[in-house]
Amino acid sequence: MRSLILALATLGIIASAPADAQKYDSTSPVCKRNYRWGGEDTDCGYTSLAQCQASASGLAAMCIDNPYYAGPPIDHRTKASGRRSRPAY
Repeated sequence: MRSLILALATLGIIASAPADAQKYDSTSPVCKRNYRWGGEDTDCGYTSLAQCQASASGLAAMCIDNPYYAGPPIDHRTKASGRRSRPAY
């Protein structure tokens, strides 16, 4: 009985611990990694490498490609119907 209570108490303590937040946003292609005294922080709100580099200028930061970037959304209305068009001569 004691082992069951101990197991449930341990499970409750583990479940109540805060989880790390997701660092990468899948909607932006570029991320800026900020290096700070206590660790590092990642900000993925940049649409281009130049925009990220301008924001990182003068800081202890580095711009990287977002490894979780999903790409632009697919528009199924403009998708080809499978037919090829003939070149006009």
